[in-house]
Amino acid sequence: MIGPYINLGTLVIGGSSGAFLGNRISPNLRTRLPMMFGLSSIGLGVATIIRVKYFPAVILALLLGTIIGELLHLEDWVMKISTKTRVVVDKIAEPKNKDLTHEEYLNQFVAVLVLFCTSGTGIFGVMNEAMTGDTSLIIVKSVLDFFTASIFAAALGYSLVVVAIPNFIIQIGLFFLSIWILPMVSPAMLGDFSAAGGIIMLATGFRIAGIKHFHVVNMIPALLLVMPISALWLRFLVH
Repeated sequence: MIGPYINLGTLVIGGSSGAFLGNRISPNLRTRLPMMFGLSSIGLGVATIIRVKYFPAVILALLLGTIIGELLHLEDWVMKISTKTRVVVDKIAEPKNKDLTHEEYLNQFVAVLVLFCTSGTGIFGVMNEAMTGDTSLIIVKSVLDFFTASIFAAALGYSLVVVAIPNFIIQIGLFFLSIWILPMVSPAMLGDFSAAGGIIMLATGFRIAGIKHFHVVNMIPALLLVMPISALWLRFLVH
């Protein structure tokens, strides 16, 4: 299990470097590369959606998951935590770039949190390492995350480095969960899980690119529901 540690290192180093450089990074890079990151997220989402097996089950999971997320106000909680995190971190290490408004900061922070922590590449990279020992996918994610963290940290400051903590926890949890649960998971369930994650990545890409503001954090409970719903769909509704 080395993939999660590699990804943790690239996020911390990349985020710290970007926060340290701040305004010294070209304005063109700081404003235009996030558009490319958003486009990459959209492309990754499309690539993973096509693995779907039972699309109605995926849609049902997304609807129920989003309803749960909205009722629990998950994104509001994330925004409150990110605001407190920014205050604490900025007292320790003052950001080099203060151009962002508070609303812009929260919007980018939440989008980056979802981009790193629910990335289809990260999820399946960790699961693949747990199953086969192959770390290639998670290493690819780590390389991309290094540059992504550097650019976003130039605007968000050192508080972006904090994102490495939930990302690492999620990956470690997925690694051990995969070892335990994957013998009970069918290819159809994995395909539908991939599709649900792909749709969330698609929404994240639209948000980062400034096309449409989706409340992506409120969609995340769908990832917990999609496999059970896919299994029930297969058992009771597919003949």
